[in-house]
Amino acid sequence: MSPGVSYTFHRQIDKLFQEFIALGAMVEERVRRACDIIQSGDMEAARELVRTDYQVDEAEIDIEEECLKILALYQPVARDLRLVITIIKTNNEIERIADYAASLAQRAASDASPSSAPDFPELLAEYREMSDKVIAMFTRSLDALAHQDADLAHEIFHLDDQVDHHRNRAYRTVIEEIPRHPERAERLVNLYILARHLERIADRATNIAEEVIYLVEGEITRI
Repeated sequence: MSPGVSYTFHRQIDKLFQEFIALGAMVEERVRRACDIIQSGDMEAARELVRTDYQVDEAEIDIEEECLKILALYQPVARDLRLVITIIKTNNEIERIADYAASLAQRAASDASPSSAPDFPELLAEYREMSDKVIAMFTRSLDALAHQDADLAHEIFHLDDQVDHHRNRAYRTVIEEIPRHPERAERLVNLYILARHLERIADRATNIAEEVIYLVEGEITRI
């Protein structure tokens, strides 16, 4: 690239990256709100989260279109190319996390909310711990991406194992409680689905961490 074209290209890349990080921050806040709804069962807060999901969809489309324009106009190579590819791939992961947050909030505000099942206090505690770890995973994945920090990205894999452990414990609790409370079987199954939604957010955060490692080290990592 000529100096002038290179300057314009890097200005556009910087602007794109800042918009992308802003989308991540927006979705991080949505995940936090969804996890709060697990504990509160706040139906109005859940409706608001679902109603505004279009904001994430629109931002995701804008970022993808900008990435495609940059690829077509400048044909970047090496690390610049990896950065654009990483943004495209993680952009989709972040949008899917927002979808899971909306589904999580919607289900948590129904009879599936642990707050509506005070006779299962162990599940309420399980979801609180699991939610904290899922939020930590997503926050760290965004930090790793913002700072292009592969070491921080590697730390996320350990947290994913912990989230899986919480999901397994929630599953065992539900399986044990259904025979004791057959009249509440549907509610218990719905409670387990909350754990599955949280696990999927954690899996997407892990995918983001893998893309950060690819960006920084040029190595494809799959856990």
